[in-house]
Amino acid sequence: MNFPTNLAAVYERIDQFDPEKYARSRNFITGGVSYLSPYLSRGFINVPQVVKRLKDRGIGLAQGEKFIQELAWREFYTRTWFQKGDAIFEDIRHPQEGIERFGIPRAVLQSTTRIKALDAHLATFAEKGYLHNHLRMYLAATICNVAKYHWLEPAQWMYYHLLDGDLASNALSWQWCAGTFSTKLYYANQENINRYTGSQQRGTFLDFDYEDLPSQSVPDHLQRSVEASLLFTPPTTKPLELIDGIPTFIYTHYTLDPTFHEGEAGNRILVLEPSHFAKHPMAPKTIEFILSLAENIPGIQVYYGEYADLNLKGIFRDHPINAHFQGVREVHPSLAPGLQGEFNSFFSFWNKLSRQLS
Repeated sequence: MNFPTNLAAVYERIDQFDPEKYARSRNFITGGVSYLSPYLSRGFINVPQVVKRLKDRGIGLAQGEKFIQELAWREFYTRTWFQKGDAIFEDIRHPQEGIERFGIPRAVLQSTTRIKALDAHLATFAEKGYLHNHLRMYLAATICNVAKYHWLEPAQWMYYHLLDGDLASNALSWQWCAGTFSTKLYYANQENINRYTGSQQRGTFLDFDYEDLPSQSVPDHLQRSVEASLLFTPPTTKPLELIDGIPTFIYTHYTLDPTFHEGEAGNRILVLEPSHFAKHPMAPKTIEFILSLAENIPGIQVYYGEYADLNLKGIFRDHPINAHFQGVREVHPSLAPGLQGEFNSFFSFWNKLSRQLS
């Protein structure tokens, strides 16, 4: 799947998307998924915009419930990030059970897990920057619950390579699989993997009934742990040229909406903070994708440095990534901006949200 970086092509992708096909086939790796996640993660488009474009085509909650529910998962994760901050990078509800290893299995980095459907996609992951959500879950289940690794370092490795890397969606999805953000561990057996990937492999270390998987010993080839190399290459930038007397609009790699104060006179700066990327590095391919998306914003300049060092009070869209910014903070786009409180589970959130949407 290609990911174009011009806004018209992304709108066209939304308008051609079939939510009913998605509902029927989304769990299959060849299913009718939207491929909108890289744009949603970067804030290039947002969830309310997508839902509105569906409604403009006559697609409401009844026809598009499964897809809108998936969008709501993203909103739930972002909401949790707003509320918990950096606590999302720790075991958020329960300590992870049964940890025997840290790091990441060498077999994952070498595409030699011996699960053919996983290895085929792992071999091209760094190049493509994308994995179907079911493959991500299969990996998390295998690494955390079969091979008994703590979830954090594998999650950081996956985030590094993903074009759609969203810190909240990524970390909390790993925690959901590992049982630290849910009530039980997630397992996937070989039968399930065969069904949704089209493979026909048998006799693997996952080829057991679900009730038998937790009692299996860790395969030798998954016990060898390594630390993934996640090198960050800073973007090449030029000195900023700012015009006095007009506002300055601030963007981040999570808030790259080209329609933000569109058409208004102002300086426009994409702020990429070294302190952030020191903790959460991204692959060069992802940075290139982000910079290409930014080109849709006329006159935008790229600044690699700390926001505080700019010594200005910009105008920016609220997001957990810029919680420390000083300036004019505008509301984060939400399906239900008036929905208050914390929710213990996604479905407690969805039950209230869906009533508002309907």
